[in-house]
Amino acid sequence: MNSALLLVALVVEAVIGYPDTLNRRIPHPVVWTGRLISGLDRRWNNGHARQQRRAGIVVVVILVLLPATIGLILEVFLIGWFGMVLLVLIATTGLAQRSLYIHVRGVMIPLKQGDMAQARKALSMIVGRDTDHLDEQAIASAATESLAESFCDGIVAPAFWFLIAGLPGLFVFKAISTADSQIGHLDARYRHFGWAAARADDVMNFLPARIAGFLICIAAPGGWRIMFRDARKHLSPNAGWSEAAMAGALHVQMGGGAFYDGEWIERQALGDGPRPQVQQLSGALAIYIRACLLLWIITGAIIGTLIWLL
Repeated sequence: MNSALLLVALVVEAVIGYPDTLNRRIPHPVVWTGRLISGLDRRWNNGHARQQRRAGIVVVVILVLLPATIGLILEVFLIGWFGMVLLVLIATTGLAQRSLYIHVRGVMIPLKQGDMAQARKALSMIVGRDTDHLDEQAIASAATESLAESFCDGIVAPAFWFLIAGLPGLFVFKAISTADSQIGHLDARYRHFGWAAARADDVMNFLPARIAGFLICIAAPGGWRIMFRDARKHLSPNAGWSEAAMAGALHVQMGGGAFYDGEWIERQALGDGPRPQVQQLSGALAIYIRACLLLWIITGAIIGTLIWLL
């Protein structure tokens, strides 16, 4: 059942996303989660390192129990054909195929037009690094990296957890992923408080990250060698798989150090060749679309297999 609902949710989300008119009336669920995390951050992120780490663990426990409970309650009450329609629509809020494409395209277009200010502004919506002083090449590189990493975080991983555990799995993943993006950093403020969120995100992304890397390599043959060679160079045990796969597919070098909240974080480079330019960013979007379609095909194949077995 989850596989059929997932396929419908993937298609619906790609077509309509989360409409702006709806977002103005009812903020996206990720916004609610972000507000909760920000409130806990303000209240509990203080004291010495051990206190911060314990508080961060409690935050993760809350972000597992609360979303799982909400998801379970919804699944209990959403029955019948109308309930299934609502369940699919709710599931689409955990996917980001359309919004990720729109956001990355929103960086690419002003970059092609030479509007660096607008490109930096658009980039700041999808990356955690400082963007104020990035040049054209750095903007294209950061957007390409974000697209590759978010293909896992925003599409493959939530789809995986919905397939495995329905709405509870999807909601828990999105909550943990949001926490990782907000507090799972290596800077001085979050090194201890965000430790548990970062580790939980690592666990939940372990298999999806490798699936995402494989999908990118299938969508654009040429990424296999770099993915297997460089994936483990990334600071994250997971993000390197899709980023290295994309670097190999585009024949470029990504990664390297960057400023986060004014603090330089050293990172190794992934791939060979020049840094991405706007042309490579356009190519990355094409690969992304093909990889999303492959995910649809695989989901459909799972449905077909289950029907055949039954």
